Amino acid sequence: MPATPQYPVPAPPSAGAGAVVEGGSGGTDLELYREKFRRRLPDSLDELHGPAQGVVEPPATVVWSGLRVFDLANERQRMSLYRTVLAEGMRKDLSVLLNRDILLGSWPTLRTLVSTTVRSVWEDRFSELRALADVPPAQPPARRRRTHQGPAAA
Repeated sequence: MPATPQYPVPAPPSAGAGAVVEGGSGGTDLELYREKFRRRLPDSLDELHGPAQGVVEPPATVVWSGLRVFDLANERQRMSLYRTVLAEGMRKDLSVLLNRDILLGSWPTLRTLVSTTVRSVWEDRFSELRALADVPPAQPPARRRRTHQGPAAA
């Protein structure tokens, strides 16, 4: 037996008059999920006053496990921080932790790292980000290989 009913349900108001969503409340759930991210958005990218350099330690409400301190000079750490803040941060976190110029410069790559919901909500609200949608993402930085420094290496 399926977990959700297999009959049509009314679509959310944004779907248009007479629209129907198949498969239970999935469409409504998606719209509620999108709305969760919309409410967090700043009114303008100019509100993003986060640091452009240095080390950032977000609050535990944003990053609660794994890497807790991010060096903005390290591209992988910077992308990880931004991806996490976009997914987990509240409005105040966004303005304090994200930097407008870094977000714009990183968006072609960052948009490939976040969920489609986060990406579409941000690009729907900010034409500056939408304009970067066709810019190819940067190549990931090469990983440093660790070399064995033990006696056998000699």
